[in-house]
Amino acid sequence: MGFKCGIVGLPNVGKSTLFNALTQTAAAQAANYPFCTIEPNVGDVAVPDPRLGKLAEIAASREIIPTRLTFVDIAGLVRGASKGEGLGNQFLATIRECDAIAHVVRCFEDGDITHVEGKIDPLSDIDTIETELMLADLDSLEKRQPAMEKRAKGGDKEAKEALDLMNACLALLREGKPARLAAPKGEDDRAFRGLGLLSSKPVLYVCNVEEASADKGNAFSDKVKGRAEMEGAVAVVVSARIESEIALLPQADQGDYLEAVGLAEPGLNRVIRAGYSLLNLITYFTIGPKEARAWTIPQGTRAPQAAGVIHTDFEKGFIRAETIAYQDYVAGKGEAGAREAGKFRLEGKDYVVADGDTLHFRFAN
Repeated sequence: MGFKCGIVGLPNVGKSTLFNALTQTAAAQAANYPFCTIEPNVGDVAVPDPRLGKLAEIAASREIIPTRLTFVDIAGLVRGASKGEGLGNQFLATIRECDAIAHVVRCFEDGDITHVEGKIDPLSDIDTIETELMLADLDSLEKRQPAMEKRAKGGDKEAKEALDLMNACLALLREGKPARLAAPKGEDDRAFRGLGLLSSKPVLYVCNVEEASADKGNAFSDKVKGRAEMEGAVAVVVSARIESEIALLPQADQGDYLEAVGLAEPGLNRVIRAGYSLLNLITYFTIGPKEARAWTIPQGTRAPQAAGVIHTDFEKGFIRAETIAYQDYVAGKGEAGAREAGKFRLEGKDYVVADGDTLHFRFAN
């Protein structure tokens, strides 16, 4: 089960520099001109989780395997992308394939790095990208609406439900508001996601600041944080330049570098965790002497479907799950201690897996 977070933004805001640091590779070309990234680059990154190391230590696991999140570096969008400007159609199609958007916003001044709009205004930059996504959605829905109305009038129940969602989204888009504000709760969510709207995707704002502001941000990033709070979104402050330097250092030297620049951890850790949270993902663990491993599932996943992430046979033949909460596993110093403390549980098919559960699945072949 893969989850993709697309990195978007105007040209020259630091997207590819951030991506390079995320993946610790030079797969994405970073250069001071628009459209240096023509094909989207994809990289899997480990999700930092100190719980996994603790569990591995207790179980004396020989190998540690973290769960991962996929980031897609998408070439810079420009004003007019919804009409095909700057290879816009190609880039918008790539965004459509992602589950969420990490919107990198330039929050630094540097005369050596040109800004495509000629000024540093992060809120205006956000509006430019958001407008292009909304215009593309508006065009898409208006083209699909007549055929959906015809099906709905013919008595197609699913078409009627889809049309209601489309009309709700169109009303918002015509007011200059993103489609995600129309997101329904519960069972209708799948139909809503099926519309494939760009502005319906959850957004994480990544404020790219100068090195001196990497710890607390600056006046530009404060404006972005204020906007994120109004939208119920999240904003994270990083210095892409610092992160790219950290990524090139040996692991043993990274701690000293972080301390020297006043950071407790790489800013990218916050970006990865925020992206994970943005997608409403949680982690469960399988622990043993061979390996300690983290697995990704959406919130609300039941035990059989969680087992299916490991192997489809586990889901098909699911009997029950042996379950210990993370805190109980640690407090008991392992499975034996948790059992003695009465914290070992057998859960059935209706059990909703909790973040941090350690699980062992029983299944029939």
